[in-house]
Amino acid sequence: MHRYGVVLALTILAVLFSVLAPDTPIGRAIAVVLQGAMLFAIILTSREGGRGSHSRSLAATLTVTALIALAALVGLAVVPRWVGAAGGAVAVLAVLVILMRGVVHLISTRGVTLQAVAGALTSYLLIGLLFALVVRVLVGISPHPYFEQVSNTAVTQSQQVYFSFTTLTTTGYGDLTPTLNVGRALSVLEMLVGQIYLVTVIGLLIGNLRRGPERAPEL
Repeated sequence: MHRYGVVLALTILAVLFSVLAPDTPIGRAIAVVLQGAMLFAIILTSREGGRGSHSRSLAATLTVTALIALAALVGLAVVPRWVGAAGGAVAVLAVLVILMRGVVHLISTRGVTLQAVAGALTSYLLIGLLFALVVRVLVGISPHPYFEQVSNTAVTQSQQVYFSFTTLTTTGYGDLTPTLNVGRALSVLEMLVGQIYLVTVIGLLIGNLRRGPERAPEL
């Protein structure tokens, strides 16, 4: 099926919601629901049918059900903030893995199409969102301040997503800076991943757009 435009739209919605929504239990719960919706959508758009399709559908249903249950716990403030972020990170990582496998399969069979480009752009956004969720987990479990400018109890979901994408794009406004060595290492890794991804994967796909599978770039 490979209809990655829907997944791209859901990912943009999830990122914008995380930045704009208030950092309340309900807001965090809706963020987890959106991450579950992305996982469900990517499984529906990537399945190829066959003998294992029923098992994949069942696994998808169980996973999304678990995320909805987690969202309920987050919305009721039963679990700490970082637990919801950890569940969201697992969902986003699963979306990223399934999406990248699907994009590689799509390119090898049909060449570089607009759907493949949409999938690659979605992957870029998912990388930023994944790093933001990892930061949120570290903020929740670390006894030391993660950011120099704000305490761990005061840092919001919006700030973490904002920091992640300014790091991914190497914009670097400097209004939030990590104090922990692990935070600095994570930021360096995100910068490298973001820039290498743009100049290699996205650059190759745009350069080979509309070419057939026999001329598609090797990823």
